[in-house]
Amino acid sequence: MKLIVGLGNIGSRYDKTRHNTGFMVVDQFAAEHGLSFNKEKFDAQLADGMVAGEKVLVAKPTTYMNESGRAVRQIVDFYDLDLDDIIVVYDDMDLDCGRLRLRQKGSAGGHNGIKSLIAHLGTQNFGRLRVGIDHPKQTKVVDWVLGRFTPEQSENFELGKADAVAALDEWLGTDDFAQVMNKFNRNK
Repeated sequence: MKLIVGLGNIGSRYDKTRHNTGFMVVDQFAAEHGLSFNKEKFDAQLADGMVAGEKVLVAKPTTYMNESGRAVRQIVDFYDLDLDDIIVVYDDMDLDCGRLRLRQKGSAGGHNGIKSLIAHLGTQNFGRLRVGIDHPKQTKVVDWVLGRFTPEQSENFELGKADAVAALDEWLGTDDFAQVMNKFNRNK
């Protein structure tokens, strides 16, 4: 079984904010594959089903961003998942809006959701799919990530979201994470 985790914050106040990029990507992935978030367990909303011949569990932690690791740890333990079978989708303000960057491991890079995952999983060795949200020019970071995309950014984000779903599809279809990285980490 493969686990796809989208990071974000629950509640209508955070809908469509830049920090909910992970939620928006996995929502699109689920919709394209006919999966419904119809279960709530392990401090997460869950959707599951078969995609490309692979059993897939899609999770959106309900713990808020800073405690995402708590939910993921519960899922990993319950299903006895190998960390190679996990990918986490989240926002990255150091990437241009809509640009993707996949990595197999690494530091949190200042992202509190990833800090929580590293703390709860006890390792940095899990797949990540970062989606660019641009960097604030003169706005405070917290205001930026909790703000919504501008019309210009929205167009780039929608393209990036489609690419992110395609990258998840590709990840499910191969055991070669490096191949997926090479295909989707290109400059735009």
